[in-house]
Amino acid sequence: MSQRPITEDDLHAYVDQALEPERRAEVASYLDEHPEVASRVAAFAKQREQLRGALASIADEPLPAELNLSHIIENRKRRPLRGWGAIAAMLLLGLGGLGGWTMRSVLQENSTGLSALAQEAAYTYGVYAPDHVRPVEIRASDSAEFTKWVSNRLKQPVKVPDLSVAGYRLMGGRLVATSHGPAAMLMYDDNRGDRLVVLTRPMSGRNQDTPMMPQSTGDVAGFAWADGGLGYTLVGQLPTDTLRPIANEIRKQARPI
Repeated sequence: MSQRPITEDDLHAYVDQALEPERRAEVASYLDEHPEVASRVAAFAKQREQLRGALASIADEPLPAELNLSHIIENRKRRPLRGWGAIAAMLLLGLGGLGGWTMRSVLQENSTGLSALAQEAAYTYGVYAPDHVRPVEIRASDSAEFTKWVSNRLKQPVKVPDLSVAGYRLMGGRLVATSHGPAAMLMYDDNRGDRLVVLTRPMSGRNQDTPMMPQSTGDVAGFAWADGGLGYTLVGQLPTDTLRPIANEIRKQARPI
């Protein structure tokens, strides 16, 4: 009996340990025979652990007492509700507590807007830049289609910078998921094979317009900024002095008119 082809869904389920034992063994055998794919899967696993570590402190926090069911029932016994007005008030109180808890998490995430964006770009670089099979979903020859697609998904016009003046050509791009929603990834390379990633996504609150700042995660460095509600990050495994003029060129071309 022939083995079913190994798909992207299988690879992600393998990382998430969500496969049946027999299928997991098939994927493991496939990875043994395809080291380039195994390297990409290892990057997936590393990214998963980094995200779990980043969110661990929030996930381990106890539920606020106001949202505990037994606490709500006990309060109801002490203060009997009468009429629809009281019921509405109770619902508003619960929603207010939940909204406050949600807002607390949102504020924590937004407090490091550019840092979060740069870290997402570094993770994306770590997953796709080493991939020599399918680093991008849509090739440079279809950049117009890609621009229209991601602009619709991000609900803001996205521009594709021309970095030929810096010696880099567009390879293509893909839509990637982040903890803050979808983001557009663009990948460039030069004649030496060095690759750069530009990641852009909508920013929220006070992070919509933020000056360009250097960022680094491990051996991946770059610059991040926000203009007109869109955040941008340029990352690569190059010195910051080399990346700075390229980041300035991207910012000049992508700046809203």
